[in-house]
Amino acid sequence: MQYEVNESDWKLFRSRITEWQENYMESLVAEYVIHLQDGAKSAADRFWELENRIQKDKQYSGVACEMRRSALLENMLRLYREGAIEDADLVGFSDELVTAVKTSGSAFREEDAK
Repeated sequence: MQYEVNESDWKLFRSRITEWQENYMESLVAEYVIHLQDGAKSAADRFWELENRIQKDKQYSGVACEMRRSALLENMLRLYREGAIEDADLVGFSDELVTAVKTSGSAFREEDAK
């Protein structure tokens, strides 16, 4: 799908990305706390598992993404697929971008569920 980034989508993305990432990382931190409180595992096991998990999570757009206009669609798709944003977060974006994200993002979510 070919999407030409328009100025209003780019500005809106830039204004919302910090909040989306903060919310996503807050949910990750909550998961980490639960993991760290698992008394069935040794402290060393919990530490190293958490370290590996954080390394993996740092790859998600919900944690860090390229702030380039040309990467807007890819970032939005990844955020949607990761669950960092949902349909309600797409309000205000162009119909073209919303359609691209919902169509492609939903297909990825379905593949992940399998």
